[in-house]
Amino acid sequence: MSDTATQNERSFEFQAEIRQLLDILIHSVYTSKDVFIRELISNATDALEKVRFSKVGGAEVYEPDRAEEIRIESREEDGSKILVISDSGIGMTEEEAQVNLGTIAHSGATAFLENLKAATASGEGEGEESKPDLSLIGRFGVGFYSVFMAAEKVVVTSRSATPDAKPIVWSSDGLGSFTISDTLESDVPRGTRIEIWLKGDEERFADLENVRSAITKYSNFVPFPIFVDDEQLNRVTALWREQPSQVDEEQYKEFFEYLSFGGQEHILKLHFAVDVPLQFSSLLFVPKTNTELLGFGEREVSIQLYVKRVLIDGENKDLLPKYLRFVTGVVESEDLPLNVSRETLQENAIITKMRDTLTRKLLDLFLKLAKDEPEQYEEFWKTFGRILKEGHQDFANREKFVDLLRFNSSTCEDEDGQRSLAAYVEAMPESQKAIYYLSGASREAIQKDARLEIFRKRGIEVFYLIDVADEFVVAGLGTYSEKQLVSADQVKPEDLDGVETESSEDDSEESKVEVPSADIGLLNVRCKEVLGDRVVDVRVSDRLVDSPACLINEDGMSTHLDRVMRMMNKDSELPKRILELNPKHTLIRNLASIVATDAKDPFVTQACEQIFEGAMLVDGFLTDPHRLVERMNSILEETASWKADDSSED
Repeated sequence: MSDTATQNERSFEFQAEIRQLLDILIHSVYTSKDVFIRELISNATDALEKVRFSKVGGAEVYEPDRAEEIRIESREEDGSKILVISDSGIGMTEEEAQVNLGTIAHSGATAFLENLKAATASGEGEGEESKPDLSLIGRFGVGFYSVFMAAEKVVVTSRSATPDAKPIVWSSDGLGSFTISDTLESDVPRGTRIEIWLKGDEERFADLENVRSAITKYSNFVPFPIFVDDEQLNRVTALWREQPSQVDEEQYKEFFEYLSFGGQEHILKLHFAVDVPLQFSSLLFVPKTNTELLGFGEREVSIQLYVKRVLIDGENKDLLPKYLRFVTGVVESEDLPLNVSRETLQENAIITKMRDTLTRKLLDLFLKLAKDEPEQYEEFWKTFGRILKEGHQDFANREKFVDLLRFNSSTCEDEDGQRSLAAYVEAMPESQKAIYYLSGASREAIQKDARLEIFRKRGIEVFYLIDVADEFVVAGLGTYSEKQLVSADQVKPEDLDGVETESSEDDSEESKVEVPSADIGLLNVRCKEVLGDRVVDVRVSDRLVDSPACLINEDGMSTHLDRVMRMMNKDSELPKRILELNPKHTLIRNLASIVATDAKDPFVTQACEQIFEGAMLVDGFLTDPHRLVERMNSILEETASWKADDSSED
């Protein structure tokens, strides 16, 4: 039944824990059965590293000139399909085979067994999503036994590298016992050959295309050649292990194409290794394209995590914060413990330290790009800025993060312009005490906001927060360079006293027209009577230049944030604001004159309602515009009648 003839067969019972493990593996169904290929290749890699270490250390080994490699083939025998995995590694003596293949010597194995049993019990009959996950079985030191997910029998022929050791044959059907025999062959090479007699429903693994796929997925960077039917598969270099100075741009390009399955380009890369306080290496890329902007939905953080060149987690979500989810690449650690469960790994201190280091390094990379190549950084920000803004709650990296932020500004020529907080502060006059911003649906909408008129008149820069997330980011920052970040619609005009810039504008001749304060006072009183408790107060404005009126909220949230929060909370109650009237505007002056003559004039009542609802409409709080439209039509009708009468008289 095997290529190796044997004699003197000795029978042994598996350790109790092994019997329990094998029972679960054999009688349960799992989604990733190809994991056994990874585990056997990992074991072969360990064996090859051990024999290499022995030779380097000067130890005498059997067949010292034999090539260090892993070979895989398949064959048929007695109607069964057999997958064979061989290595030229350290091999095993009979005693080592009993210990390595018959007992669980690793402390984590019992924990794995309990976890696996519990997962199997809870997932019974509940569908694919509840099946136990064996993808990390190798972390428990029980990787070899995963072969029984696909095998009805396993035959292991091994010859130790110890020169005078005898080759042995280990065999088991995984049902509770195993045998060890002597081989009659005299030319058994150094290393281990594993013959996997596949179950009837797992014969797909005799198709070497499926084996190639598993190797490419898990073991593409194993440091020893893997041959499948004499074809070496793992030709891709573990580039992250190389010195950056020894890697050219073409190699980086090819490696990124491998990671992204071709068809993509990268615009940035981060390649480094650290030795203290922990040892790991990484190669990360920023792609040229943001797939979320193409409508593919929000992606998750996905970094390939390797241990000793073997893929442990193809989509690790814990190595980067979510706001860096556009970054892809590889991280390899020599320090990760291999006997912890998935839950423990997620909370592992080493993972946390790696995450902190990777995050800082990436932010430094972006800052360097912003400083050295600002035009390229602008393109980077346009592509990934929306995602990057989500890092405003990363308090540990706040100092780096804030200097990456970019916003449109009143100093920009168009909506594509970008300004940093640092550039704003550098350009502001010493007399200015705060950094000002205003939120809106578009640059055009913000520019037309009446509350910006005083800033435009005095030449004070204002950030235009167009993205819905911008104000949450700014509100979360609070200050920058000891300057408060303040919404322009909450600024008191006296706060801007003394702030003048080179672009300050002089008052127009029309705005210099004096208006009797008594008349304006009467108009304010009349408007307050008309609007009642819909407004907090009606007062003269010192901030308006060209507009007749605006609504002000000096306390609490800005207007934009208030509107967003009300929408999120489905709050239909209208906010109460202060209505400010511009006494230098023609409309307000004329209304004041009418009130001085007849405080109850119906036109004034209509005008007060129209001015208020128009301001509410601009701020996005007018839920029922019908009255406004009806009133506007009435006013137009009356005005048109006056015009028609004048024309007929002429």
